[in-house]
Amino acid sequence: MFEASLPLGDPALTLSLFGPRDQHVRKLREALAVDITHREGELRIRGDEKAVAQAAEAFQRMRARIALTGHVDAEDVNDMLAELTGDATNGQAAPAAAAASVGPVETMAPGRAVRPRTPGQARYVEAIRKNDLVFTIGPAGTGKTYLAVAMAVEHLRRKQVRKLVMVRPAVEAGENLGFLPGDLQAKINPYLRPLFDALREMMDYETLQRFTQQDVIEVIPLAYMRGRTLNEAFIILDEAQNTTIGQMKMFLTRIGAGSKVVVSGDVTQNDLPPRTRSGLNDAVRRLKDIEGFELVRLGKRDIVRHRLVQRIVEAYEKDE
Repeated sequence: MFEASLPLGDPALTLSLFGPRDQHVRKLREALAVDITHREGELRIRGDEKAVAQAAEAFQRMRARIALTGHVDAEDVNDMLAELTGDATNGQAAPAAAAASVGPVETMAPGRAVRPRTPGQARYVEAIRKNDLVFTIGPAGTGKTYLAVAMAVEHLRRKQVRKLVMVRPAVEAGENLGFLPGDLQAKINPYLRPLFDALREMMDYETLQRFTQQDVIEVIPLAYMRGRTLNEAFIILDEAQNTTIGQMKMFLTRIGAGSKVVVSGDVTQNDLPPRTRSGLNDAVRRLKDIEGFELVRLGKRDIVRHRLVQRIVEAYEKDE
């Protein structure tokens, strides 16, 4: 009989890991023939050595998924079990194993590392590590923004860059900026909120406030980039499908010495005026043969939000 212990910490994490009416734990017990108990903030697993190791790995993957998406469901547990026990379909390598091969992304949040959850996400992280300019195109929920922010924080933590600049075009999706209340800063804040939300998961509030006040971290609209040159910076352009060709050229020519740039977008969610060409598609065509540039395409299999998101994307693709 072999035994392993895993510290749990946050009681809310325990509820998510165990699932409704402990269904996740029951699934692991039945599939791996192990005994799982929770006592004094620790998860204890007993059984055959290989089965215990598989159960412990399953719980670690579940924790990582909860950190990334906020939840783990029964289908996720089934997928993890299939990968761990060698029952992955199509004779392909287990996606989680392929994702794990690139290693975790270090953040500034105590005890939290971000791990790519799919082969596509693994390619994305690896591309950022190897290149100074990376474009990623994919549907909602594939981790485009989240992983880019995580990589930016890792570079800042390791002092590979001195500054983090996160940029979004302030393009309306059915609502005009002029009708929103407040001054200019209040009007643009809703466009920048997703970037701040990701940052808050990567570092504590006090650190984020201090870095923002010291201009170590900037979260700004695309228009504010004109005329600047950014040296030793990690620069993220999010929602790049909403840039014009001129705006994309302006943004890309801001790159200074020692900087790294990640551009992400979803070409199916273009909010530009009719007959306006997207700078994202145009840039991909122009830059494809440039050394130091890499394009990563993410797909439905890389969606790590609620499984409904994948089904929603599929439903819209059928109609289109």
